[in-house]
Amino acid sequence: MVLIREMQAYDVEAASKIESEAFSMPWSAKDFLEMVEADYAYYYVAEEDGQIAGCCGIRNIAGEGEITNVVVAADFRKRGIGRMMMEYMLEKAEENGIGDCTLEVRVSNQPAIRLYESLGFKAEGVRPGFYEKPQEDALIMWKR
Repeated sequence: MVLIREMQAYDVEAASKIESEAFSMPWSAKDFLEMVEADYAYYYVAEEDGQIAGCCGIRNIAGEGEITNVVVAADFRKRGIGRMMMEYMLEKAEENGIGDCTLEVRVSNQPAIRLYESLGFKAEGVRPGFYEKPQEDALIMWKR
């Protein structure tokens, strides 16, 4: 069974490892620790049988949510864990007074775009060359 819970300091190494396996410009354990300790940020992990299956996070920027991370470990993909984490995070965001939420996603990442659209996000713009390694535009999506 998958449990979604708040990320703790002892989870940051696992979160960083999952990011490094999924992304060309991953967050470090230090980056995650800063967010775990920040009073304006809410970070979560998906855990199954003691193993971290994924993580996600959102920052409260003047009442709007900036979703910074959503990643599922390769061995756990295609099981709905990304959706579970997003739904949990969005519910907690609302509980914490966060209204509209935004995120960026690679324009080529169709599985993620479909997930975000199914959760009510809409494409509202493009950031040219936002991503590196490889360079690619970012689709800016909002859930208002």
